[in-house]
Amino acid sequence: MTGRLLIWAVISLAAVLVLATSACGSGGGTATGPSPEAPASDLGTRLRPIITEAMRDMSVPGAVVLVRTPAGQYLEAFGTRRVRTDDPVQVGDHFRIGSNTKTMTGTVVLQLVQEGRIGLSDPVAKYQPEVPNGAEITIAQMLDMRSGLYNYTELESVNRTMDEDPDKVWQPQELVALALAQPPYFAPGQGFHYSNTNTVLLGMIIEQITGRKLEDVFRERIFTPLGLQNTVFPPLTSSSILDPHPQGYLFGTNVSTLADPALPPDQQAAAREGTLAPTDVTDVNPSWAWAAGAAISSAEDLATYVKPLVTGGLLDAATQKQRIDSLPPTPANGNEDGNGNANSASYGLALARFGPMIGHDGSLPGYQSFMGYDPDGDTTLIVLTNLQAAPDGAQPANEIAKRIIAQL
Repeated sequence: MTGRLLIWAVISLAAVLVLATSACGSGGGTATGPSPEAPASDLGTRLRPIITEAMRDMSVPGAVVLVRTPAGQYLEAFGTRRVRTDDPVQVGDHFRIGSNTKTMTGTVVLQLVQEGRIGLSDPVAKYQPEVPNGAEITIAQMLDMRSGLYNYTELESVNRTMDEDPDKVWQPQELVALALAQPPYFAPGQGFHYSNTNTVLLGMIIEQITGRKLEDVFRERIFTPLGLQNTVFPPLTSSSILDPHPQGYLFGTNVSTLADPALPPDQQAAAREGTLAPTDVTDVNPSWAWAAGAAISSAEDLATYVKPLVTGGLLDAATQKQRIDSLPPTPANGNEDGNGNANSASYGLALARFGPMIGHDGSLPGYQSFMGYDPDGDTTLIVLTNLQAAPDGAQPANEIAKRIIAQL
C-alpha cells in the first residue's frame, strides 16, 4: 500500500462489522510479550488464536492488541519487531499511528470553536486565502472530508519522492500547493472524498490562530491533560520514532501500490511462502503526513485517549454532542455515495463510526492501526501492526479489529 492515509477502508469495514456474525476460525501460533491482563475473563483464550491466524494470513511481523471492557483488560504483544529475527514485540512498544492523528487536529479545531477563535461555518479563505473557491469551503466541510479539495497523496510524484528520497522534509505549504494545483473532486459540500489536504490546511490554521507549533499545541491541549506520556507529535525534521519500537514494513513500494495495494499474484505467493520479505521503511520522514498522520503512540496511551475522545473530556458537552451527532448510524446495506465511497455518512468532524465503535484508523509506510470505543458496551479496542498492508492489500489492523469485534 502507498503512503496514503485512507479512511475508505475502515468506513467500508463499518458495514462489515455491522453484519458480522462470527469470527474466522481458530488457529495455532505463539504470542510474545507479557501475559495478558484481565484474568477474570476468557478474552485471551478466545482472541489469541484469532489474532495469530489473522497475522499468518496477512504476513504480519508483529502486533499489539488491547481490549478493555468493564470486566477487565486484555493486552498482548505478538510476533517480532524485526522480520526474520527473534526480537519479540512488547506491549509498551511505540508505533506510528497515521490518520488517528486527524482526530487530534479535529479536536483542537473544535476547542478553538469553543473559545470563539474560529467558527465551523467560517470559510477557509478567511484564514488561507490562496485556496481556490475558498470562500465556499467551510471549516466543517474540511473536518467532514466534504470540501472537494484534491488529496495530494494520490499524486504519483509525491509517492515517488517518498520512495526515492525518504528523508525529505516536507513543508505543509508545499503539500497544500501540490493539492491546490489539481482540480477539485466536486463542489464544496456536494460529495465525500477523504483528503489529507483538508487536515494539513487545518493544522496550518491552528498554528496561525494560536501562534504555536502544532507539536506544542497537541502536547498542551491533549497529551498532557490526558497523561499520555508515550504519545508525541514529532517536529517536521524528525524521522525517528520513540524507543522501544518495532521496525515498520511495506510490501512493494509507494508507487507500485498507488493504484492497487495488492501485490501481483506471484509476489503474493512468495510473501505467503516467506521467500519475499517486506521492506523496512521505519525511518521514512512522516512530515509528508504532518497534521494528517505523523503522531506516534502506544496501545495503552491510545486506549486512554479514545474513550474521552468519544465520551467527552477534551470538549465541552455541547461541542462533544455536536461532534458525535455528526456521525449518523452506519447504513447496514453498505451503499456507496456518488463518489464511490462506501458509507461516507459515517465520517464526521474528524471521527469515524465502525459499526458499534467510534474512533479512527491510521495507515502509512510501515504501520497500520485501529482505535475504537463502543459507548454502549464501554469497550475499547486498539490494534497496532508493524506492516502497512498485507500482500493482498488488506489492512492488517483493521482486519484483526473486524475479527475481534465479531467475537466481542
